This record gives sequence, C-alpha cells and structure tokens, in this order.
Amino acid sequence: MRKTYFISDLHLSEDHPAITEAFYEFLSVHMNHDVDALYILGDFFEVWIGDDEHSALAQEVAQKLAALQKLGIRTYFIHGNRDFLLGKRYAKQAGMTLLPEQCVIDLYGTPTVILHGDEMCIEDIAYQKFRKKSRGWWWPKLILSLPLSVRRKIARDARAKSKANQMGKAAEILDVTTSAVLEMFKRHNVAHMIHGHTHRPDIHQYEHEGNTLTRTVLGDWYSQSAYLVVNELGEQTLVKDQTA
Repeated sequence: MRKTYFISDLHLSEDHPAITEAFYEFLSVHMNHDVDALYILGDFFEVWIGDDEHSALAQEVAQKLAALQKLGIRTYFIHGNRDFLLGKRYAKQAGMTLLPEQCVIDLYGTPTVILHGDEMCIEDIAYQKFRKKSRGWWWPKLILSLPLSVRRKIARDARAKSKANQMGKAAEILDVTTSAVLEMFKRHNVAHMIHGHTHRPDIHQYEHEGNTLTRTVLGDWYSQSAYLVVNELGEQTLVKDQTA
C-alpha cells in the first residue's frame, strides 16, 4: 500500500549523534519502494547558517536524502525557525524540493495544509517580531553576507538566548493558539493540517462552523523517533513514543 511520511524537529547537530543515527535508521527501515514522499516540516537541523557551511554532518545527510530518489521517493522541505536560511543549493544537493512556509497538498484525495507551525504561536510576541524580521528580504541577505566565523558566533549566541527565553515563558505562550489555528484552516480552506514546532505530538479535532477540523502535531526527536505516516486510504498513524 502506498504511503507518505512526515517528520519535523529533529534538530540534527554534531552535539546529538544519537539523533542522527536514529534518523539514518528511520530511513533504512521505512523508506522503501512503497513510499511516495517524505515531507520534512522544519527544524531539521539545530541551526543552519548558510549553504556554504560544508559540515561533515550536512554533507552526509544530503547524501542519505539524495539516495531516496533512486527509490522513487520525492522529498520536500519546509523551513523551520532554526533552519530558515537553508537554500536552493543545499536543497538541490539533497534532492529536496523547497516548499513555501504554508503549503496545501493533495494527501491521497484530502487537501491538507502543511507548515512548521511557529507562525501560529502568536502569544509569543517577541518571537513573532523576530520571525517577521528574519523572513524579510533584507535580514537573510545581510546575515549571509557575513563571514562564516561571524555567523557561527551569531548562531551560538542566538541558541543560548533562545533557551534562556523559553525557560522564562509559560508553556501556553510557546504553544499555538486556537484562534491562529482556526484562521489557518480558514485561510487555506481545508479541514486537515499537519505541523511541528511545539514538540507536543498529538491529534486535535475542532468543531467549527459545522465542520470537523483535524490538526496533527509532529513530535521532536530528542527522546523519540517521531513521525506520521499516511497511507493511500487516508489512514494516519502518529508515532510519538518510539525510543530513538
């Protein structure tokens, strides 16, 4: 039976080799000839400072993903808040198709909006201000014009600041808000949504204006090999407690 996989929030880095090995194991076990596509919904890497950063990890991951083309598996990528600078050069090397930050796909006959999900965390006002700036045309261009050494330092400082900020915020602020979720459904005129970012894997349903809306949240990979698989009958299985 044909199937499609969705993953997000692996946060791949040299600091967490167990996650990298879990990802390679995932590819080995699940990426077979009966798979149509693999969708990566952001924060695939812990940090991405530009396609000119040719780390051993990035090169090896690209080779693993590019190999999926031989199996006839299409790979798609949506940027997250950690890897929004990943560009066309690396995507081509990895055999990935870059998608817009919100994209409606035909998932075996069911229109489904897919996204990373950070834009729906609207109560985190400070982050949303940064998000608006960092997704603009000038900020990425400015950052990518800096030397690699400077970008590495900026990334280290940003990660430390992000961790400190999250520790001081209530869990509700770091999660999506219902109003933003419903607005996203309405904007794209769909009843199904898949996203990551919050690290809270679950399937949520809403009864709204006479319709049943379904939102599937992907899990992170810090302590699990989390993924969603949807088969051609439209049946979905959210795996969120498999030990990495």
